[in-house]
Amino acid sequence: MPPHHPVLDVAVAYPKIAELRSLLTAQDWSAARTMLDVAEPVERDYLIRAGSEVAGCAELLRGVLAGDPADSAAAAMLGQHLIAAAWAIRTAARAQHVGKEQFARFHDGLRQAEMVLIDAAARTPDDPAVWSARLTTARGLELGQSEARRRYDRLAEVSPHHLPGQLQLLQQLCPKWSGSWEKGHAFAREAAAAAPEGALNAVLIPEVHIEHWLELEGAAARRAYVMSDAVRGEVYEAARRSVWHPEFRRTHGWVLVMNTFAAYFAMVDDMPAVGSLFTALGDLATESPWRYLGDPATVISQFRARALPAGSPA
Repeated sequence: MPPHHPVLDVAVAYPKIAELRSLLTAQDWSAARTMLDVAEPVERDYLIRAGSEVAGCAELLRGVLAGDPADSAAAAMLGQHLIAAAWAIRTAARAQHVGKEQFARFHDGLRQAEMVLIDAAARTPDDPAVWSARLTTARGLELGQSEARRRYDRLAEVSPHHLPGQLQLLQQLCPKWSGSWEKGHAFAREAAAAAPEGALNAVLIPEVHIEHWLELEGAAARRAYVMSDAVRGEVYEAARRSVWHPEFRRTHGWVLVMNTFAAYFAMVDDMPAVGSLFTALGDLATESPWRYLGDPATVISQFRARALPAGSPA
């Protein structure tokens, strides 16, 4: 059998991303805005994030906002662009490994994003993409748990099961951002239970357990945690409510959701479960959370070889 090569480009899974990138590269905001206007809230959020990565988009978006300050899609996309640029300065390192100058530049970049997003929230308070982005700036600027929750509550008013925003708040609630495991697990359970069966949101359960696993020291402690009956039971139940549910829809975000469950099942060495998800995914994959186990493409290929040996359906 030839070696397997996971497809990590999100545009392959979601062709609208490639289309949006092309429109932004061509400076055609009118057509890009039309695409965003007809998208469901969660898909629109993911598209805005993808669009914010296009080279040269900042100049285009600033021009759009100069002509129409109430264009919240342009504001959300510019905000996400500025957030990503700021986080690239900070890097993903823990706070103790980030230099004073790095932090200063990081916070300056986030304040620029916050200024754009504050104006957008005032002009268009019912745009979920704006509140979703403001959850990230709240965390980076260390505005505290109460302010983050206030922003999430505003988001939930207009988009009750907004997964991108829920994933942002979950990060805020973890100990590394001045939260606690009690808060993080409670929110994951609450949001997963509130969502309809078959929805993507149950991924919050394996997501918070993987975050918890990451914080533990030593292979033995990590393995004991993910293998515990309580954790396993909760993740398998979440899978039954989402990726294994007959109402599960392949809406924007489904590839990340399936990969997150697959990564957890790989951690507990449940190859039939991993295989069922790899079969549904085909070649589609995401770097997260596989990167916690090593090089994503390598790790995925290794587990795929175990879960779907030669001759197995794929």
